[in-house]
Parts: sequence; structure tokens; C-alpha cells
Amino acid sequence: MNERDWVKTIINKIEISLQESYEKLKVVDGFRLPYSSEILSYFDKKPKNQNFIGYETDILILEQITEKEWKPRIIIETKINSITTHDAITYSQKSQTHKNVHPYLRYGILIGNMGNQPLPGRLFRHGQHFDFMQSWKNFVANEKEWSMLLKVLKSEYEASLTLDEIIYNSRNHDREKYSLLHRPLILEN
Repeated sequence: MNERDWVKTIINKIEISLQESYEKLKVVDGFRLPYSSEILSYFDKKPKNQNFIGYETDILILEQITEKEWKPRIIIETKINSITTHDAITYSQKSQTHKNVHPYLRYGILIGNMGNQPLPGRLFRHGQHFDFMQSWKNFVANEKEWSMLLKVLKSEYEASLTLDEIIYNSRNHDREKYSLLHRPLILEN
């Protein structure tokens, strides 16, 4: 099985599972999401012509706001069997560039069919822009792996909503006010 085929086998199940709690979430594969916007000209003081440059995402979880309006919430890059140092660096950099355009976006990596191998050290060392990482022993998640993935995705969706609120309502006097932000490190085997 190749990576693209594997992704197609899991996106429907992810969407159905997430929609049990969040009916507005949709899951798509192969979507080109902008990571850069070049301004080609201005009209008065506002950009007039823009050129959007995008990377193809393996799995995009989006929030459908209206029939035509949506927001990207979570991206999951995928690999199967193993991950190289080059992969870790490349995907981590993609994460950072996507977050430059969508600062509320959450980003992770899922590696399928890893057998009994744990997440490799190179991923911890070079994947500094990932919000989460997970590996599955096979192409199909066991009950614990699936449960952990859904728990993380729900948590990441909530984090995206919170970041969205904090970033874009920072001048609103009625906003929620915080005096601490802590990003814990959670590990499970």
C-alpha cells in the first residue's frame, strides 16, 4: 500500500469520528493550502493583486463555517513505514510556513505501519514546528492508537479555536484575558 492509498482509507473514519463531537469539521486529502501570499500591486494603500503559493497537504481538517466559507484548523502530514531526517526537516518547515499565513493552525504528523518502532529521535530533534506526532504499528490503528489520535485531534481543534480567539480579538475589551500560556509535553507509549 502506498501513502496516498493509506490516507484515503483513514480520512473518512477520521471525519465521521470527529463529527460526533464537532459537526462542522470536514476532512479532505491532497488540498493545496497557501503558505505564502505575494502582493503584486496595491490600490491606494490596500493590496490589489495577490499571488498565493501553496503546498499540498496530506490531510486537512477544516471547519465549515457556511456553505462557502471555511477555515483550516489542523493539518496532518503522513508517512508510512519510516521517516527520514530530510522528511522531518521538510515537514516541520512546511508546518512553520503554513502557520505564518494561518497562525491558529495546528500541525502534526502521523506515521503508519511502523511495526514495533517508536517515534524516531530525528523527529523530536527536527520536528520542532509540529504540535503533535503519532505512529501506528500497522496501517490500521488499534483501539488505543485510534483513541489517542481522536483525543489529540479534538484537543488540537480546541487549541485552534482558542488561538483564533486570542489572536483576532486581542483588542476587544470583553475578551477572555489570560496571564499564563503553558504548552505541556505529553508522551504515551
